Amino acid sequence: MSLAAALLGAAAAGAAYTLTPGPGFIALLGIGAAQGRRAGAAFIFGHLAGDVLWAGLALVAIIGAREVGTEVFDVLGIVCGLYLGWLGLQSLRAHRLVPGRPLQIVRRPLLRGLIFGLTNPKGYPVAVATFTALLAAQADQLRWETLPLLLGAASCGFLFGDVVLVGLIGAAVVRRFHQRHERWIVRASGVLFIGFAVASISHAVPGLLRVRR
Repeated sequence: MSLAAALLGAAAAGAAYTLTPGPGFIALLGIGAAQGRRAGAAFIFGHLAGDVLWAGLALVAIIGAREVGTEVFDVLGIVCGLYLGWLGLQSLRAHRLVPGRPLQIVRRPLLRGLIFGLTNPKGYPVAVATFTALLAAQADQLRWETLPLLLGAASCGFLFGDVVLVGLIGAAVVRRFHQRHERWIVRASGVLFIGFAVASISHAVPGLLRVRR
């Protein structure tokens, strides 16, 4: 198979990874609908750093035909679980301080996106699964010398997915729906964040306990 096909597969994997619903998608919907496209774009731009990191690690694992050490990801699972749990509690406790203002205001959406991207619990395992599925047919092109090109192509896919998401959250119908049901959406997001936190920590703790033994 040609290198062009492998690069196309990597770009498709990047787009699919970005558009897969998860904690970042939920946070982006709330920020963009409540604060507009500019804040949403800042969040998703910060999140891009995490996307590139997880894609790079996934490609390293795939090309090297081995898994990256699990201890690092178990520790990260605990950290991101605690962070998501804190965000979930914040959402459940949120209340409107000023009439007519959004229920929640993210003052630094770029920083929030950066933290979200780097601590995303779906990051590594979903990246490995997605890239493996879409690059399996181009296995002969998965070499160390092609890694930078593959990661570049994946980044193009990330950017495409980001543009689609920013366009979606800025749509008038999406913003009207969010404003009308904001309280329930924020509360539901809080419950989902806590659910993601519990899942992340519950997957990480057994691995760390096995290492200690």
